[in-house]
Amino acid sequence: MTSSARIDWVDYAKGISIILVVMMHSTLSSEEALGATGWLHGVVEFAKPFRIPAFFLIAGLFAARGIDKDWRSFLDGKVVHFAYFYVLWLTIQFMFRGPVYIAHDGALEALRLYLLAFIDPFGTLWFIYLLPVFFLAARITRRLPPMLVLFAAAALETAPIDTGWMLIDEFAGRFVFFYAGYLAGGWIVANAEWIRARPGVAAAGLAAWAGVTAACVTADVARLPVVSLALGFAGAAAVIAVSVLLSRIGVFGGIRRCGRDSLVIYLAFFLPMVITRLVLVKSGVITDPGNVAALVTLAAVVSPLIVYALTRGTILDFLFHRPACFRLTAPKAPVLQPAE
Repeated sequence: MTSSARIDWVDYAKGISIILVVMMHSTLSSEEALGATGWLHGVVEFAKPFRIPAFFLIAGLFAARGIDKDWRSFLDGKVVHFAYFYVLWLTIQFMFRGPVYIAHDGALEALRLYLLAFIDPFGTLWFIYLLPVFFLAARITRRLPPMLVLFAAAALETAPIDTGWMLIDEFAGRFVFFYAGYLAGGWIVANAEWIRARPGVAAAGLAAWAGVTAACVTADVARLPVVSLALGFAGAAAVIAVSVLLSRIGVFGGIRRCGRDSLVIYLAFFLPMVITRLVLVKSGVITDPGNVAALVTLAAVVSPLIVYALTRGTILDFLFHRPACFRLTAPKAPVLQPAE
């Protein structure tokens, strides 16, 4: 497979993952505001077993490129990079949420919640908080037998770990998928051509996967130990297969665009999601919960891309590009490092 083709399907996979994440938050929050569920709820429930596993497995696909660098370059690209955006957008979110917290619980409690977010990830930003933790874990364990680490990570996912601390609980439940992507990334990329050359076989496999996943979700067994692990990996493989097929026929370029700027969407989708939901719910023009959720999802996905385009090269460029002063290594051209 050519290098450009590989980039195509990886962008599709990242695009599918980020859209599913935004759809989840948009749908559940809209349904809560309306007090009813809509047609998009079924899609969210179907994607639940594999939505986050696919996100992290795909994030780990090319992790090997950075993990083996010297410590300074590694920390700059895989820790400081994400920490910058986490702190920045945590602060931005608190600028909007803070007044609500202060009104309900007082200024000291709002300050406590803000400071707590530095050791326990906050709200929708927990994904970006865990990524550098995963990179560090993969770096620290790289001298250990890979299968031993993978088995230990799988055991953590299977174990009923529920401490109440998101960092601990989500690390235990998700690291296995990131590490699998890191471990098998080269193999997955190299063998994507097999899927590309056999679209009929891939489509049949996807149909079987969809049936099994839907049955498990309907029977409420998707969360069971081992079953959740299997569905997570199967779903991640399905997202990759769909992405390869989409890149093969060159359709839905918007999904690829979303994947290319997936971190931009992830960082900024919260505000347009909340604003659009409030406008639609308060106006009462559209009352169907599914339609409201779909429009909120669309606005939450597209708005960050528009803001990104409008702020690029302006004084607000720091929202999605890390300035040189926040780097540990000498910047390459261009001076500012993009979010993705």
